[in-house]
Amino acid sequence: MRRHAVLVLLILLIFTVGCTGTQKGAGVGTLIGAGAGAIIGHQSGNTAEGALIGGAVGAAGGALVGDSMMTKFCPECGADFGSGVQYCPNCGVELKVKQK
Repeated sequence: MRRHAVLVLLILLIFTVGCTGTQKGAGVGTLIGAGAGAIIGHQSGNTAEGALIGGAVGAAGGALVGDSMMTKFCPECGADFGSGVQYCPNCGVELKVKQK
């Protein structure tokens, strides 16, 4: 059991290094959703199907949450942007992550 926990943590770390907030959220959501779906599906004899559906739903939800958590702003003009934008299209200045 301990090996599985270490493996999951390593996969989670790989998913989250160097990614945007949306990608991090989708990766984490996929892992959590697939795990929960497998547990629920196992109870009815459909473990694989439960993991697949749970992973898809988790990825979609995690992407939405991850994008909203990584809001960026321009220090020059104050405009807000999503996590996928690196430079302000108005000023050309590198965006900063909002602290929540």
